[in-house]
Amino acid sequence: MQEWANQLCENRQFGSKMTDSKYFTTTKKGEIFELKAELNSDKKEKKKEAVKKVIASMTVGKDVSALFPDVVNCMQTDNLELKKLVYLYLMNYAKSQPDMAIMAVNTFVKDCEDPNPLIRALAVRTMGCIRVDKITEYLCEPLRKCLKDEDPYVRKTAAVCVAKLHDINAQLVEDQGFLDTLKDLISDSNPMVVANAVAALSEIAESHPNSNLLDLNPQTINKLLTALNECTEWGQIFILDCLANYTPRDDRESQSICERVTPRLSHANSAVVLSAVKVLMKFMEMLPKDLDYYGTLLKKLAPPLVTLLSAEPELQYVALRNINLIVQRRPEILKHEMKVFFVKYNDPIYVKLEKLDIMIRLASQANIAQVLAELKEYATEVDVDFVRKAVRAIGRCAIKVEQSAERCVSTLLDLIQTKVNYVVQEAIVVIKDIFRKYPNKYESVIATLCENLDSLDEPEARAAMIWIVGEYAERIDNADELLESFLEGFHDESTQVQLQLLTAIVKLFLKKPTETQELVQQVLSLATQDSDNPDLRDRGYIYWRLLSTDPVAAKEVVLAEKPLISEETDLIEPTLLEELICHIGTLASVYHKPPSAFVEGSRGVQHKRLPGSAGSGESVESPDTGSAAGVSEAPPAVIPSQGDLLGDLLNLDLTPPTTTGPPPPSSGMQMGAMDLLGGGLDSLMGDESEPLGGDLGGSPAMGAGFGAPPAAMPASFTAPVSGGLDDLFDLGGGVGMPMGAYSPPKTVWLPAMKAKGLEISGTFARRAGVIQMEMTLTNKAMSVMTDFAIQFNRNSFGLAPAGPLQVLTPLSPNQSIEVTLPLNTVGPVMKMEPLNNLQVAVKNNIDVFYFSCQYPISMLFVEDGKMERQVFLATWKDIPNDNESQFQIKDCHLNSDAASNKLQGSNIFTIAKRTVEGQDMLYQSMKLTNGIWVLAELRVQAGNPNYTISLKCRAPEVSQCVFQSYEAVLKN
Repeated sequence: MQEWANQLCENRQFGSKMTDSKYFTTTKKGEIFELKAELNSDKKEKKKEAVKKVIASMTVGKDVSALFPDVVNCMQTDNLELKKLVYLYLMNYAKSQPDMAIMAVNTFVKDCEDPNPLIRALAVRTMGCIRVDKITEYLCEPLRKCLKDEDPYVRKTAAVCVAKLHDINAQLVEDQGFLDTLKDLISDSNPMVVANAVAALSEIAESHPNSNLLDLNPQTINKLLTALNECTEWGQIFILDCLANYTPRDDRESQSICERVTPRLSHANSAVVLSAVKVLMKFMEMLPKDLDYYGTLLKKLAPPLVTLLSAEPELQYVALRNINLIVQRRPEILKHEMKVFFVKYNDPIYVKLEKLDIMIRLASQANIAQVLAELKEYATEVDVDFVRKAVRAIGRCAIKVEQSAERCVSTLLDLIQTKVNYVVQEAIVVIKDIFRKYPNKYESVIATLCENLDSLDEPEARAAMIWIVGEYAERIDNADELLESFLEGFHDESTQVQLQLLTAIVKLFLKKPTETQELVQQVLSLATQDSDNPDLRDRGYIYWRLLSTDPVAAKEVVLAEKPLISEETDLIEPTLLEELICHIGTLASVYHKPPSAFVEGSRGVQHKRLPGSAGSGESVESPDTGSAAGVSEAPPAVIPSQGDLLGDLLNLDLTPPTTTGPPPPSSGMQMGAMDLLGGGLDSLMGDESEPLGGDLGGSPAMGAGFGAPPAAMPASFTAPVSGGLDDLFDLGGGVGMPMGAYSPPKTVWLPAMKAKGLEISGTFARRAGVIQMEMTLTNKAMSVMTDFAIQFNRNSFGLAPAGPLQVLTPLSPNQSIEVTLPLNTVGPVMKMEPLNNLQVAVKNNIDVFYFSCQYPISMLFVEDGKMERQVFLATWKDIPNDNESQFQIKDCHLNSDAASNKLQGSNIFTIAKRTVEGQDMLYQSMKLTNGIWVLAELRVQAGNPNYTISLKCRAPEVSQCVFQSYEAVLKN
């Protein structure tokens, strides 16, 4: 439709002075026959009128495909307007009439050599829009000519056509060398050609994340920045988005790029502004904070963001969602701009709520009086949702800015006196949080709160009030009566209120045991015997057993001192925030979700990260990388980021453990696997009590009952499955004795210059079912090294040391020692990037040192990874085709039997083998330590050193690592 709209708009300049609306008013019967006659008329004007009528009918949804040959015959014309209309028709109907569409090929070829550049561009644009496999190969030659055309308008159109053709037939584009031509266009003299070439390469690169199509280097970046000044606005956006994917070599290059991108901040198009902000936010990470230019850049970023807020509400909302991310990362950019976020009376509710959120993020001691005056005003508005959020915001101010807490509490009490029901309830919820933040400070207001007990009807407010009564029972004379009044309708309360009531009454009993014994027995009975809620029942039983066996311990547990609550509890997790900053100006920054959460086929979506800060080297080794914004006002990290070793490793006790039990069975890793892939493996996680796989419709064999051997299948899997791949299992290939497991050669993990003379090189191996980290420690310092210990950061598969690092003798200068550290997979799990990345801390008597290394995923393949044939077949069919990945293993000179033997040594088991037209097909399975199954089809052609491997897995994230292991095992 967009193409039609563009074409029809272009046609207006050629059209007659009369309006075209007349073409949409006819509803005659037998119209097709009349149109057919008119299309074949000798008069050019009549032909053009007929084609316009056809396009009008097509636009309103009538089927005019029967006129295809007649319309195509009209292509042979010099009239540009008529040609455009015919091409428009062709784009729409070519897919339903592929055989007829071939008739148009000759005209395309001819038009691509027309002296008029508009016609050449029109032909190449239409070629890209005709998605018919049969004719794409005929269009390669015309496209090649247009890519090298003398006219820039034709070249820029041809560049986009390559991306469209790649979407239809990627292999054809690669074979014809169009990608190399596209790369050459980045050096074109015309800025629009450069922009379109960048747009096309970016589009292709998105669908092939592992290809290095946009090979960005300083020379290419310089060309893009030169083209940036002369492009159209959309061309600028393409170039800026491409720049955002580049990582500068050092802070000087980063500053140079920032200086050349900064003028885009004053552009009238908000999309250009946001793309420029994205580039600057990313490259600022590499600038030293003490640099004068860094401060200048911060000042320059504020005005364009403020200007975006003067647009219409929808654009304001998009700008506010992006500003929300920027403020979380660098609050100092807008710290003096609080007033622009004050709510206007005519703002839509979605803008009001977003502004409110940003106001709280920018609240500080300097502007808190202003903010509180505004919030108090908002609390008297008529919009209920807005008022609720305003009252909560007052509470958040109290928690964030300690000096304002007293003023906030007094404001909340004024609001409670208004007796407006929903205002009172919100105020009580936030006062509970203020009590948590400042214990023993504002408890004098409890009496006022208790007066409003009867008006509370929302679960959250009732639960907050019950918590306050239970927590401060010793200060409330009639606490038992108040809690008893809630107990009367116990079963009608929500779970949240029931749980809070149970805890509050137990607290009351521990504080006033003689007066409340009957009350506590009543609530325990209601929670355990009369309730069918498992959470409530479990908590009731725990309290019952604590009180009956050890009341002193119960007091220590239930009345323990509570930790103070965090200043900001709704911050985006730092790793996600980094990724969202890299997607400023896209839907991800509006949803506040990574693209993989809402883009279909998200395997092609790359996870982006901000570069390390200036002078930090690798993020693993720098103590500065954990800081969210690098300034004193930075928001606290709620969850340590993936690359933030300081969040984990520095706080770990690195003394050797006293005892180390054997690793538990792999079934214990179910939760780990779920964490690892962020919920992506939900369908695998069956109940441990069920046999492997559950039913066929839900979660099949792939890793559901992780501890069970593959033989323990439900009947639906072991029954014969007919058709499709069945016959391949009748042809068992002879598989000989396996060779030993592959172990990569040692590499230097920690150079001596980064570890005060300690050098660590190492590798990983799997021996007799045990994963081992084999290291060589070398002392290149002048002093003796002792007291070695090791610890791992959380990682994708829960790898952790199974025992202490055994360095029994002191390590003298210039001495090396070989150490083998057994590992298990029961450590904490967190998805890493790449998946097989391992971050390590090693301690000795000198210091603690950090490094990261990558382990081959093959060492996680377990010995019971051989599937039954029928199970393999059923599972292969059941895994969605979207989860299949295909790779090429090049320059491998083994026959299929030798390859099978070699792979079996690394626990990659061949289930079956068949030969089709001289090509051996090996069907293989392997199982990871966390129960994830991977299925493979390896194709080996005699005399061809290139193998093709297809991998299927319920967790497609592991496929790339598995392919790397295949390549390593087969080539070594």
